[in-house]
Amino acid sequence: MDNRLLNKMIEYFNADPKRIQHFIKVYAFAKMIGEEEGLDEKTRYILETAAIVHDIGIKPAEEKYGDCNGKLQEKEGPAVVRKLLNDLGYEPEVIERVSYLVGHHHTYTNVDGADYRILIEADFLVNLYEDKAGSEAVKTAYDKIFKTGAGRNICKTMFGL
Repeated sequence: MDNRLLNKMIEYFNADPKRIQHFIKVYAFAKMIGEEEGLDEKTRYILETAAIVHDIGIKPAEEKYGDCNGKLQEKEGPAVVRKLLNDLGYEPEVIERVSYLVGHHHTYTNVDGADYRILIEADFLVNLYEDKAGSEAVKTAYDKIFKTGAGRNICKTMFGL
């Protein structure tokens, strides 16, 4: 993985350890699930890149709207991630897919690939914990969101389902 990207995102969320911790945890779960699900190297690379930058839209959403809900993150994130990845020399097709994933990571319908599915699952694993979700919310997410064997196993084990 490109440590330059990790460092750029740490700088991007300067003095915001909660958001830095969040994307690092999402990255770790995405990497783990992607490997356990046997994703090919290119798909894993896209997934792991997207996991690192998935919340990049938070800052511009807060600046423009005073809010950073999921839909605003999806709206504002792709342009910022395109510039960052382009500046770091990522390949155009990687930039496009990562931008798409950033622009859809809070949309849980019409999931069109394993990278998209796993990004959602990894983000849910972290959000359920960070938001102190109750057992009913966890069970609902488990039933509706988690589709990969690895993601389901982590969720079930982590939350004691």
